[in-house]
Amino acid sequence: MKPRKFFIVFMLAALLVTPFALIHAQEATEEPAEVIVARPRQRVDMVLLPKFLGIAPFEQAYEGAQEAHLELLNRGELSFLGPPPDNSIPGQIEIIEQSTEQGIDAIMISANSLTELLPATQAAIDAGMTVVTWDSPVAPEGEALFVAQVDFDETGKVMADMALSILGEDGGQFAILSASRAASNQNAWIAAMEEVLETDDAYANLELVATVYGDDNFEDSYLQALLLIEDYPDLELIMAPTTVGIVAAAQAMEDEERCDTVKVSGLGLPDEMVGYVENGCAPEFALWSFTDLGYLTYYITYLLATGDLEGEVGETFEAGRMGVYTIEEDPTREGGKRVLMGPFTVYNAENIEDAVGGE
Repeated sequence: MKPRKFFIVFMLAALLVTPFALIHAQEATEEPAEVIVARPRQRVDMVLLPKFLGIAPFEQAYEGAQEAHLELLNRGELSFLGPPPDNSIPGQIEIIEQSTEQGIDAIMISANSLTELLPATQAAIDAGMTVVTWDSPVAPEGEALFVAQVDFDETGKVMADMALSILGEDGGQFAILSASRAASNQNAWIAAMEEVLETDDAYANLELVATVYGDDNFEDSYLQALLLIEDYPDLELIMAPTTVGIVAAAQAMEDEERCDTVKVSGLGLPDEMVGYVENGCAPEFALWSFTDLGYLTYYITYLLATGDLEGEVGETFEAGRMGVYTIEEDPTREGGKRVLMGPFTVYNAENIEDAVGGE
């Protein structure tokens, strides 16, 4: 080949190859998203505020927060403060206001109300406090972000699936025994379940006859369970998306010797539900780890309070033993931001002993 022809062929080949080479070069040099890592030994005074004191899930969340507190060598203090069950919303407001006055750096709230805490949380934010919600959020304008234990829409689907599994394709009547009327997480789960029932023909034979409230009090929930079987003689299932309510309902059915005809399901702690699974009162139920939820919430709040995390959608960070997470838009609340923990575990006779034995 003559030199001139060789040069032309070489240049044509280069022109054809170059775009592909550039594309691959760009792909090769693209840097992965920055993963923000917490700086230990900072001083951040923090408060973990549950809905109220005295029930196991919130105590487990505190254990998780304590684990993260020690792991990060936080030189500040971690306080576990909560109201009594009979004064839950005013009590939470009082604790938020006191924490603001005391100059606490950050507060982590499982909210008893989506809106009633807003004046207090907004005042805390204005005073420079980091406000994060977990388990149950406030409206987006009153928090930096929400740490969601699971996707709220998924919660409704899981409850509908458990109801279908227990009642069978022929279906039957069931009722919901919830916590309080104001609890944003409970209301969102129930709404998600109702939507599944209305829009999916697979659940057409499931008849939701009532939703009642036990205010996460054992005695009140127990009484509501008894009233349900009195008011609805054909009731076959009580679905309780609350760890207090599910135990109370199961105990009520056991005491009334109704476990053969009225089953109980919902969200519960394995160590509290194992006996009811074994005696057939509660064939299956679901939950996530509250210890992990407390741990993750603490990590996120610490990162926000130290300024390492800005709280913007798309930020990626490492949360110790829990791994890497990304802040995302909350699809259940317009303008909200969340970090989604997950996953659900459904417990039944096949895995309940392992779950209890592992705790």
